[in-house]
Amino acid sequence: MLTGSCLCGATTFAASGAPKGASVCHCTQCRKQSGHIWASAQVDAQALTIEGPVKWFAASAEAVRGFCPNCGSFLFWKAHSESTISFALGAIDGSTGLQLERHIFVADKGDYYDIADGLPQVRRS
Repeated sequence: MLTGSCLCGATTFAASGAPKGASVCHCTQCRKQSGHIWASAQVDAQALTIEGPVKWFAASAEAVRGFCPNCGSFLFWKAHSESTISFALGAIDGSTGLQLERHIFVADKGDYYDIADGLPQVRRS
C-alpha cells in the first residue's frame, strides 16, 4: 500500500492494490496547475482512500482535478469516463517502488526543457 499527503498534511490518501501507468504528463493544464510537469500513477477509484479536505476542479468536460484547499497541492486526476483515479507520485510518503513507463501529451510540453530519459513519448493520451 502506498500512502501520501499534501504539503500541509490536511489531505492524506492510501492506495491499495497495485498502481499502474506511472507517467509524466506534459499537457498545458498539468503544467499550469503544477508549475512544471505532473507525475502520477493510477489505481481503481475504489482502491484509493482519501481523508481530509479535497477541492475538485473541472478544468475540462472530461475530468476533474483534486487538490488540497488549504495548501493547494495538486493530488488527484479523475476522468469521468474511467473507473480509475490518478494520484501524484510526488505526494507519496517515502519510496513508491514504481518506475515511470511513459510521457504523455508531449505535443504540449514546454520549450524550456528536453525529455531525454528514453521512455516512450505519446503526443496525446
